[in-house]
Amino acid sequence: MAGISGHWAFTFGVLGNIVSFIVFLSPLPTFYKIYKKKSTEGYQSIPYVVALFSSMLWIYYAFLKTNTTLLITINSFGVFIETIYVAFYLFYAPKNARIQTIKMLLLFVVGGFGAIILVTQFLLKGIVRGQVVGWICLVFSLCVFVAPLGIVRQVIKTKSVEYMPLLLSVFLTLSAVMWFFYGLLLKDINIAIPNVLGFILGILQMVLYVIYNKKEQAILKEQKLPEKLQNHVVINFIDEKNNNLPELTEEQIIDIVKLGSLISSGKIQVASCLHDTICAAKTENNAPNEQQIEEAKN
Repeated sequence: MAGISGHWAFTFGVLGNIVSFIVFLSPLPTFYKIYKKKSTEGYQSIPYVVALFSSMLWIYYAFLKTNTTLLITINSFGVFIETIYVAFYLFYAPKNARIQTIKMLLLFVVGGFGAIILVTQFLLKGIVRGQVVGWICLVFSLCVFVAPLGIVRQVIKTKSVEYMPLLLSVFLTLSAVMWFFYGLLLKDINIAIPNVLGFILGILQMVLYVIYNKKEQAILKEQKLPEKLQNHVVINFIDEKNNNLPELTEEQIIDIVKLGSLISSGKIQVASCLHDTICAAKTENNAPNEQQIEEAKN
């Protein structure tokens, strides 16, 4: 039974490595946009700084445990790629964002990770050291999943998904599933528990993307008038008091149709108006007299 469990743990670990590899690469479109804009405006560096710190912690934890080679491989790549992301962000960030990012690097990577190494190596021994480092990894793994909530807040506030990459949300969700089963089969709660929250938050981000992306597309569609309306008359018959369309008699409908034929023939030019109380009109020569209207009706 233990052999089967170990086999499935290895399988989910390999799958977790593959999906996590894609997760680490998923911000590439974001950084391509930054490169094109030559600015990091609208983007935050905290997800990449926290991800870098988390990868460093998981490597340290993996060295304190056994049968955790798959954790070392993927998190080594994580440290490499997140370092590139942070350096790229610093290069294009404005002064205030650059200073804030450097402060976070000093706080997490230098101060935080350095303090954890010193405390656990000199004050803790044996199994206790691994347990404490595991708890710390658990907490900061939760921070990795919670970090994009800043972007979620921005999406809700601006009603735009421009700064929330969909690929990152999708692959974070898949990664959470793989690593949850990996930790569950290894009976390591420090690996399994954070990925439960990761799955929930990943689903939340995808739902928000679908909702606000549809709203954004609808707004853009409303802003563009159809080409057919540009050369046509729009007449508002809505009763402002009851907000209902009034009933038209058969004679009124015939008169409207005949009037429309005059307009389409070029005898009358009416400026198009949409939902206005006054519709400007002008004629090519002069307004039709009563005799012309009578002829049109007959």
